[in-house]
Amino acid sequence: MHKADLLVVEDDPALARLVCYNLEKQGYMVRHAADGEAALEYVRQRRPDLILLDWMLPGISGLEVCRRLREQARTAALPIIMFSARGEEADTIRGLDTGADDYLVKPFSMDALFARVKAILRRAPPADKTLRFDTLVMDRVSHKVERDGRLLSLGPTEYRLLEFLMLHPAQVFSREELLKHAWERSSFVELRTVDVHIRRLRQTLNEGGGVDLIRTVRARGYALDKVQDQD
Repeated sequence: MHKADLLVVEDDPALARLVCYNLEKQGYMVRHAADGEAALEYVRQRRPDLILLDWMLPGISGLEVCRRLREQARTAALPIIMFSARGEEADTIRGLDTGADDYLVKPFSMDALFARVKAILRRAPPADKTLRFDTLVMDRVSHKVERDGRLLSLGPTEYRLLEFLMLHPAQVFSREELLKHAWERSSFVELRTVDVHIRRLRQTLNEGGGVDLIRTVRARGYALDKVQDQD
């Protein structure tokens, strides 16, 4: 099952750590940006499933970040939860009018945050219903994967591994990182098990021939890439 990718945009280090830590404990993949410019740059590179956006940020405000995202076709429907110490009804209305999907007043409980996040993600479609890399095509709705038009038979773990790698092409991930993002949190898995599943995934991808798309970087980990193995 795809782990939702959340971006927390908050300039208060203590609050950012608290929010990120608790969301990660809930099983989400969480990234942090400390200001509006960093948030916009992150979204330019990778569209998250949900943004938790502070109103008061240094430089570009949360309101302006929200406004800019809503003006672009690629991010017009990107789910955004805005939070602020400004609790007046007029402020809430202004935040929602700017394009936020929900509004939380600080201080808020983690349970309230979890409930809002779950509600937004439940009704939001996947950020990218179809993932593509080289001749690989993954339909995240039907859970079907094809290479060169050939339907691949993947187990649940190999599917999650491939989905994570396709979401982050050319990026090298350690075994520990792959365990964190591609396995169920309740399962106990040894690091060498990652190698076994990577080998199965590689075999399935290469059954019909073609370039090996799983790159092994010795002493570092694995990446989805067309470049051959490196020392």
